[in-house]
Amino acid sequence: MNRIVPLILAVALFMEQMDSTVISTSLPAIAADLGVGPITLKLALTSYMVSLATFIPLSGWMADRFGAKRIFRLAILVFVAGSILCAVADSLIAFVVSRFLQGMGGAMMTPVARLVLVRSTSRSELVSAMALLTIPALVGPLAGPPLGGFITTYFSWHWIFLINVPVGVIGYILSGIYLPEIRAAAPPPLDWTGFFLSAIAASGTMFGLSVISLPALPPIVGISATVIGLTCGVLYVRHARRHPTPLLDLNLFRDSAFRAASIGGTLFRISVGAVPFLMPLMLQVGFGLSPFQSGLVTFTGAVGAITTKFIAKRVLTFAGFRTTLIVAAICGTVLTFVNGFFTPATPFWFMALVLLVAGLARSFFFTSVNALSFADISDEDASKATSMTAVLQQMSLAMGVAVAGTILEIETSLTGSPLELRDFQIAFMVISAITITAVIPFITMAKNAGAAVSGHRLAAPEEETAAVK
Repeated sequence: MNRIVPLILAVALFMEQMDSTVISTSLPAIAADLGVGPITLKLALTSYMVSLATFIPLSGWMADRFGAKRIFRLAILVFVAGSILCAVADSLIAFVVSRFLQGMGGAMMTPVARLVLVRSTSRSELVSAMALLTIPALVGPLAGPPLGGFITTYFSWHWIFLINVPVGVIGYILSGIYLPEIRAAAPPPLDWTGFFLSAIAASGTMFGLSVISLPALPPIVGISATVIGLTCGVLYVRHARRHPTPLLDLNLFRDSAFRAASIGGTLFRISVGAVPFLMPLMLQVGFGLSPFQSGLVTFTGAVGAITTKFIAKRVLTFAGFRTTLIVAAICGTVLTFVNGFFTPATPFWFMALVLLVAGLARSFFFTSVNALSFADISDEDASKATSMTAVLQQMSLAMGVAVAGTILEIETSLTGSPLELRDFQIAFMVISAITITAVIPFITMAKNAGAAVSGHRLAAPEEETAAVK
């Protein structure tokens, strides 16, 4: 495997993943410059997520039609253009529109990068390659808050976006040199009905969940958007069953490995979306830390995520997908539950250790589940699988933030008092109860599922008998 290929893709994905959270600690400074309130500016966070949800389903078809390498490089340019416009924006509308443009680039970058990797990597090397792509997905959201706080405190919030320019230019040049040319196919005509239904379903649900959990608008707006999104989702399912070549192909779920990875991964990602939302807030509201200090504490989880890259292949070869995913899901759940016992008296070294091991468990889980998703998928269906997995990923992350925010809202409404440490502790425990359900799809999975990718071999009874003879 040419290791520079996944490295280039990983750097681009880190840039995209980090920007999804980097402005969270910089909202007050940006809002002050734009003359609006911080809560109002959270619409910029929402517009980015809505853009991702809208255009991700289109990414697989575009990669097949125009070539994955070409679309990936175009996505980098769009993302960089959006970053520049964010830095020079002088009004709320300009900033929100610029973030939407950034999201368009990010929507193409993530699934197309995965598609390039799947099509340019042998099945036996897929785990090692996916380990590299998993790192930015976990490190980016954790690195965003402390980096955003540092840049805003010691420089200017504009550099949060301008720093993407040299990274994007380097990524564009290197991708042109090193990424393999993946021949454009002749896909069927674009399923326009499916595109509009899936776009409204995903963006409506994402927008609704974001507004409910981050009340920048009246709650009825979020509830209405969510209902519209879910309704269009049901309509899309009916449409996809009748259309010969739907944009998001539901037939992918007939593959048992893909189905288990999708369901289990979606349930587990709820905690991944909730924890980066809950932990910094708990450290600031409950412990009295500054945004930068809380970001430094949570960043220890990134170290655990990086460590996985070096041992994921060996662990999967030894234990296989089924055992690894079950153990990683249980460990991730237990460690999330432990977060609910943190208090200001808890030593920082202990919190850092818990977050470090939790990052390790989550990285193992997602390296495994991402590789398992493509274990039995043909090259012809790879583009459809990348679009589907990317949509489910964004939806589940948004759901995690929404569930966590809703729990906090319920707690404060029941107690009639502002947020306090106890509210966060309860939220972590509820999220843990949801996360443990991710184990269920893998318990029913075959022990040797995805063996061609993991390298894990279980001797059949006939082989064992022959060996004895």
